[in-house]
Amino acid sequence: MNDTEMIINPSRGKGDPKLPASGLLLINPAEADAGLQLAKNWGGLQHFLFNSRLVLVPENELSGSLFIAGPAVGAPMAVLTLEKLVALGARRIIVYGWCGSLNDTLRIGDVLLPIWAISNEGTSAHYPVNSRPESNATTRQTLSEGLAAQGLTTLSGPVWTTDAPYRESVAQVNQLSEQDILGVDMEYAALIAAAAFRKVELAAVLLVSDELWSGKWKPGFRTKEFKKKSRDILNYLIEFCQKARGN
Repeated sequence: MNDTEMIINPSRGKGDPKLPASGLLLINPAEADAGLQLAKNWGGLQHFLFNSRLVLVPENELSGSLFIAGPAVGAPMAVLTLEKLVALGARRIIVYGWCGSLNDTLRIGDVLLPIWAISNEGTSAHYPVNSRPESNATTRQTLSEGLAAQGLTTLSGPVWTTDAPYRESVAQVNQLSEQDILGVDMEYAALIAAAAFRKVELAAVLLVSDELWSGKWKPGFRTKEFKKKSRDILNYLIEFCQKARGN
């Protein structure tokens, strides 16, 4: 089916802003609160975005304009938000969130740059594409180099996206780890499918917040060290998007 056969299509409504091409979609509420507050401090204006929020930061003499949106937890909410961003003009979207590690090569505080995903959620199937969708390779490589320069350990590879974080079994995690699936999240498979369907660029940065690969849950997102690292990554990604001129 094409869009003309859909009953409801994403669109730019009366009073909606025209977005610059590049910006951030922040998954978690804590990062969204911090990013949106920074954007407002720089003169950004907040706009309606369903149950999420959107701030548009104007261009100045030092950096380009960008948008910051979030939070958007879970595949349906994340894709609903993405659809609206694309309708408003977004063309290069950087997603920032957290993930669990399914492989002992990834530890708490490391960064995963997902390429493709195994879908165990219900949204991505509604966005059919001819080939397996992947994150933008050029953007992913640039992000990898930039984050490594910040002293972060980064890996690229596939993830498992699930709607049910409380239903991750030992057998399932072991099977996925043996297939070299590196991490687990709740949004990426749906986001990359929707981005491919809408023909926009998308890359994601996932900070490892917990480990599942041992068969026991090891959370790390409560520590001061983790929270500082997450905020440092957020600041870096804002700067990354601001440098993406040509908006």
